[in-house]
Order: sequence, then C-alpha cells, then structure tokens
Amino acid sequence: MTEENTENQQRPQLELSIQRIYTKDISFETPNSPQVFTSEWKPQMDLNLGTDTKKLDEGVFEVTLNVTVTVKNDDKTAFLAEVHQAGIFSLRGIEENRLAPVFGITCPNILFPYVREVISDLVSRGSFPQLLLSPINFDALYAQKLQKQQEQQPQH
Repeated sequence: MTEENTENQQRPQLELSIQRIYTKDISFETPNSPQVFTSEWKPQMDLNLGTDTKKLDEGVFEVTLNVTVTVKNDDKTAFLAEVHQAGIFSLRGIEENRLAPVFGITCPNILFPYVREVISDLVSRGSFPQLLLSPINFDALYAQKLQKQQEQQPQH
C-alpha cells in the first residue's frame, strides 16, 4: 500500500445526513393594506439573514436559517415576511470545534431553497408581485462573520 492510501484509511469518514427539514416559524404582515395596493409599485427590499444552532444529541444538531424580508413602497412597509427554516442534521467524523463552517455554510445552503420557496409563496398569497430571492453566497457571509469577529477581538 502507498502512504496516501494508508493515510486515507486512517482518517475518519466525514458524514452529513439530513434527518428532517421543516418550517419552524412563518410570519407575513401587510401593515399598510389596503392603501399599499393603490400606490405606484416601486419597491425597496431589505433582506436579513441569521442562523441558530442547537445540539440535540451526540452528533445531531438542529440548524435554523432565519430570513426576514421587508419590502417598502414610498417609505411605507408594503409587507414583511419572516421564515425560520430548520433542519436536523447528523454529523459524524468531525470534531465539534470544527463544525462552525458546516453550520454557517453547508447547512444554510441546504435550507435556503426551502426558504426561497416559502417566501415566494407567502408574497404571492399576499397578492404582491412575485419575489424570487437571489442565490446567497454563504461562503462569503461566513468569511465576513469571521473577519468581524477577528476585528472585534482585543489586540495584544
């Protein structure tokens, strides 16, 4: 056997499996209806993202992707859609201190298409023009988060 084959056999197999994906919380508000439907439609959208992680068991975690979309028209809130999309993930073969990128990148990438579908459906049911959220680069968002954390740490 070559050294490389021996090394690969000794490394634990990394495994991520999805046990369940579900919508944990949904909220849709149209605080300025019906007046919002009578003005010219020039929307401005604000998107906020966040994740929460909770350990459920050894190697089993709930990751929740929290997405809030606020759309204003003429400086008045047309609608606000908030979705907390969660998943239960089993992770094996990775130390807990190395799980942060999985929770900050991999799991949100898995959950985001579900969030996008729920938000699109909510907006349509509210009788607003279709809203399809653009893909999100969770790698870049995670890198920004790490950079902010490093900048906030006191310098020695």
